[in-house]
Amino acid sequence: MPIAKANGVELYYESHGPNDAPVILLIMGLATQMIAWPDEMITGLVARGFRVIAFDNRDIGLSQRIDTAPAPNPLIVMAAMRLGLKPPVGYGLRDMAADATGLLDALGIDAAHIVGVSMGGMIAQNMAALHPGRVRSLTSIMSSSGAPGLPGPSPELRAKLLRRRPANPPRDRAIAEGAELLKMIAYPDPARPADAYHDLAARSFDRAWHPRGARRQLLAIIADGNRAARLAKIKAPTLVIHGAADPLVPMANSEDIAGRITGARLEIIEAMAHDLPPSQVPRLVELIAKHAAAAR
Repeated sequence: MPIAKANGVELYYESHGPNDAPVILLIMGLATQMIAWPDEMITGLVARGFRVIAFDNRDIGLSQRIDTAPAPNPLIVMAAMRLGLKPPVGYGLRDMAADATGLLDALGIDAAHIVGVSMGGMIAQNMAALHPGRVRSLTSIMSSSGAPGLPGPSPELRAKLLRRRPANPPRDRAIAEGAELLKMIAYPDPARPADAYHDLAARSFDRAWHPRGARRQLLAIIADGNRAARLAKIKAPTLVIHGAADPLVPMANSEDIAGRITGARLEIIEAMAHDLPPSQVPRLVELIAKHAAAAR
């Protein structure tokens, strides 16, 4: 397996396209493995002349599990943040940004175009703010600055996310619940195969089922808090993309990001929610490729 030691963590990665091409680094979101990147998106970017690298974040997929790190109730972490106390978490998004930077180091890449979705967008924001020399351009997709007052999930989705789940459910139940959640946050794209949600949930379960790691990633998001001041320091050319129908991280979150980064451009996709709909992948490839090409 292609494993790189990055920031002291073993990360599984895959590289597509010629080694001497400009690099696009894809950073996936919360509790989601790199296999969630559409194949057509990767091949489309390679066809546009880029080397595309995708990887599993720490604590997910085939990358190293941080099982020695604490995983307290998220309410405890939120209470500590409100009281101004150091949150009791094992790592934060800044550490995950250092992981991504370390991956570039391990692969001998001085700088890359960074594309992050959801939590991956938050990690990408930290990379651009804290490791500016490594970021040629930033594309933040369906993400948030973490600033107070921004809208969160819809009531229906919030209830689903907060529902207690068994620690070790049977495979069929875990897959069914995963598919249900994917459907709830996705745009009802007629181009999407009927079994797409079940297929991704099944492949994810069979490849690496690790809900404890997903919880630690959630804690890292909470502990990272408000990135507004960091966003104001970002100098990299920035593209912000969001789906108008996003029920998990509403569109106002990306409007906020674009308003905080000097020169950022905002693109709203009507037929998109908190997903990468098949019918919109060609548009996403075009937006990302043009943005990266202009920043070379």
